[in-house]
Amino acid sequence: MNDSKSFAGKLALVTGASRGIGAATAEALAAEGAHVILVARSATALEEIEDRIHAAGGSATIAPLDLTEGESIGKLASAIAERWQKLDIMVLNAAMLGSLTPVQDIDPKEYSRLLSLNLLANQALIAAFDPLLRKAETADVVVLTSSVGSTPRAFWGAYGSSKAALENLLGTYADETAYTNRIRVQIIDPGATRTRMRALAFPGEDPDELKTPEVVATAIVDTIRSGAASSDHIRVDPERGTVG
Repeated sequence: MNDSKSFAGKLALVTGASRGIGAATAEALAAEGAHVILVARSATALEEIEDRIHAAGGSATIAPLDLTEGESIGKLASAIAERWQKLDIMVLNAAMLGSLTPVQDIDPKEYSRLLSLNLLANQALIAAFDPLLRKAETADVVVLTSSVGSTPRAFWGAYGSSKAALENLLGTYADETAYTNRIRVQIIDPGATRTRMRALAFPGEDPDELKTPEVVATAIVDTIRSGAASSDHIRVDPERGTVG
């Protein structure tokens, strides 16, 4: 790898890396020299992303697992600690939309699954990887959110409440680690993006009118590369770059 690349020698972990924003972010980080741990449930889909990264001259390792399943996160952290000893970048992207429905009609079982992935799994990732993040010279934690996390919208109560709680959780983690001057937390709202989740939420929308996941990935990489201090929110510009 070319040592002039921004993240040469760094280790990154990306959840939900099998498609959409997660896959694009993993490829963008690898293109800048990071070795990327690709996390998602589908081994086949992850292998496709891994192949693309390798074909482009990057390096990656797949970690197929269900983030809501038992001790899977702890086992992953132990394996990474044994091999690499530290973690420089963690992108918390995996999430599920769930059904868009009035609050009184939210299905308890689906809501429980949604909270398990969108909120609880992210707390478990922070708990498991915090020791490795603290061993890095500087570490970046990026979490993907949504506008409905801060601005309630009819029928989006389940998903929106999970993102609101996630924003609070990560904002608290940022405050708790600020004294170290070594862990930076960025909460990024990608906005309308051409993803499977967006298509499920807005089936009548023309995907060609939306920005691609690669635009968001570039914004994430630029945010990490900038070395900015922890920020409450960053919104991704519809065309390129980021705005606070």
